Amino acid sequence: MKFGGTSVGRPERMQHIASMVTKETEPVIVVLSALSGTTNALVEIGTFMANGDRVSAKQAIEKLEKHYQSFIKELLNDKTYVEKAKAMVAEHFEFLTIILKISFSESLSKDILAQGELLSTKLFSIYLEEKGIEHQLLPALEFMSIDQYDEPQIGSIKVKLSQLLKKHKSKTLFVTQGYICRNARGEVDNLKRGGSDYSASLIAAAIGASVCEIWTDIDGMHNNDPRIVKKTKPVEQMSFEEAAELAYFGAKILHPASIWPAQQYKVPVKLLNTMQPEAKGTLITEKAGSVGVKAVAAKDNIIAIRIKSSRMLLAYGFLRKIFEVFEKYRTPVDMVTTSEVAVSLTIDSAVHLKEIVKELEPFGSIEVDKNQVIISVVGNEISQTEAMVKKLFGSIMNIPVRMVSYGGSPHNISLLVPVEYKNQILQQLNKGMFGL
Repeated sequence: MKFGGTSVGRPERMQHIASMVTKETEPVIVVLSALSGTTNALVEIGTFMANGDRVSAKQAIEKLEKHYQSFIKELLNDKTYVEKAKAMVAEHFEFLTIILKISFSESLSKDILAQGELLSTKLFSIYLEEKGIEHQLLPALEFMSIDQYDEPQIGSIKVKLSQLLKKHKSKTLFVTQGYICRNARGEVDNLKRGGSDYSASLIAAAIGASVCEIWTDIDGMHNNDPRIVKKTKPVEQMSFEEAAELAYFGAKILHPASIWPAQQYKVPVKLLNTMQPEAKGTLITEKAGSVGVKAVAAKDNIIAIRIKSSRMLLAYGFLRKIFEVFEKYRTPVDMVTTSEVAVSLTIDSAVHLKEIVKELEPFGSIEVDKNQVIISVVGNEISQTEAMVKKLFGSIMNIPVRMVSYGGSPHNISLLVPVEYKNQILQQLNKGMFGL
């Protein structure tokens, strides 16, 4: 059971989670994110330190510590546990204050970021202690690890975690940190943003869990973006493939990487709402449940690159050479379309854009379009359903579509449009595809 930042963001929510997890009949591993707002505050502290602004960093540390001290007052009642929690929080903030005196580095930045999950899990553990609830705190830094390519080492995680669990055979409730891990050098690191979902999925895979529950503040994965489209509804069931497509192409509820371990080890994933525990949510399994369109997602900040070259005509090896450039700069490509004289593709990171364009120039003329959005229509076998395709394009006839990806996956049709058409296309697809 993984609980996100908003689910643990207030003392009463943390108390509510405790009552939820103790009702479970099976043994449970609870994975917690940092309290909402904490990771952003820690990022800000790191930025101040990187810029040499120690005064602002110190002020930000003090402000965050005050928030935790007031959190404790509302979370706990017994004086003994209040003092224990205060001492624990003071220890973590003393660490942050000490590192103000150390020269800033990338590894120090990771240490700063790790404090959020360490604080939330320790606070939760102290609350469980106060309530007399038997449990065991499992430090994620003792079993969660990534290799030199930042990829999780599932074999090693499996071995280390099972050893830890064997030590505490009598316990049925465990608490651990999401997001944080150790890297190939043994330093504190993390699974990047959204990484608590990844942690939960990796743990579920490593222990062969009966289910991996991701608890957030929304009742499952919706068929469209509820922030842009008024009428949306949760999708009851979808396959791992459908969920992975949606997560990758912009559905905010789930981190794209978090589907992979559960899928590999066939662990069902449930997306549930902490604020409405009785709501059905979304079940993700190997089976899609039904044929047809399930949902629409939008991926922002897309850059389209077109390579136009008359030399492409019948030239084998041309695409390989182009993709080698993206491989060199470790930049993933989302969409690709080709013609006899041009290749268009999209990327979602501008980090190495200048270098990529420079290396592509010998192949032909290069056009770069920034501020694009990928709109993905996802569902079971939709690309093989003629009526579906007709319905889709009939819904968006007035919108300039820059690229179309169709047939690469039976579960996904993707469209590239300028960012100014994003809201309009999502609303039109909602009406055209779902009648909402």
